[in-house]
Amino acid sequence: MTSIGTIIKEIIIPHRKGNTRLNPEFVVLDDTYIQGFLLGTDYQRMYGIDIYNSKNRHITIGTNKEKKFLLDIYQISTHDPLEELLNEFREGQFSTTLTSKQKLSLLKMLRKNRPAFSMGEEPLGKIKGHDIELYLDVERPYPPMLRRPPYPESLETRK
Repeated sequence: MTSIGTIIKEIIIPHRKGNTRLNPEFVVLDDTYIQGFLLGTDYQRMYGIDIYNSKNRHITIGTNKEKKFLLDIYQISTHDPLEELLNEFREGQFSTTLTSKQKLSLLKMLRKNRPAFSMGEEPLGKIKGHDIELYLDVERPYPPMLRRPPYPESLETRK
């Protein structure tokens, strides 16, 4: 990620008792998109954001300290999505008949539909608790389902 430059963008939080005006400085990075922005402690204290984490992060607008608005904090992830994709590509067990382009498109499709193939941060195809141990036994005593006759008795034989 390379920095292209910085911009200062005025943000106004409207409120009936007085608007709050912020002037944060944003760094523009190459090949990235914004998911949210961070405020430093100077902005937080200046605009009434609770920096002491008494219960939850919240903001008060204006001088009304009783009305608190919850401020959602997003957790910052440190992983590189491209590196993660390449690791999954290296660790994946694909058919030898597929070309690299086909393998990559298959991996992208699997990642797009990830909830169907994995849970949380587990690797694709490795869902805990979904492993099945299958043991076929053809020796006596037979399991109860195999002891039953293949067809139900007819009414004539029951009498």
